[in-house]
Amino acid sequence: MTDPGAAELDKVIAQATVDANGEDEQLMGFHDMLEENLAVPFDTIVLGVPVTVESVILTSSGITATCVRGKYQQQIHLLDLPLPTPPPSGADWIAAYRRWAG
Repeated sequence: MTDPGAAELDKVIAQATVDANGEDEQLMGFHDMLEENLAVPFDTIVLGVPVTVESVILTSSGITATCVRGKYQQQIHLLDLPLPTPPPSGADWIAAYRRWAG
């Protein structure tokens, strides 16, 4: 998977926010698209520790990833989540969310 360019990301952003009125509804649009398109679970590394991303959750501060390692679980903001190489299917939605939030 190659990194999508700005024009491609703008198309994805438009798709997520097409019927949204205001930032809160746009955020919900991204969350819905991530739930539908991001292939979870997937493994990545957070602070040097392997974790499994099991889901994405809409919170008052944005969209977070539920990261699990053994019996431990932590929410990591999607803006801060390192992606594995290769990234999971649907990672273009994370890139679009990051561009939108930027």
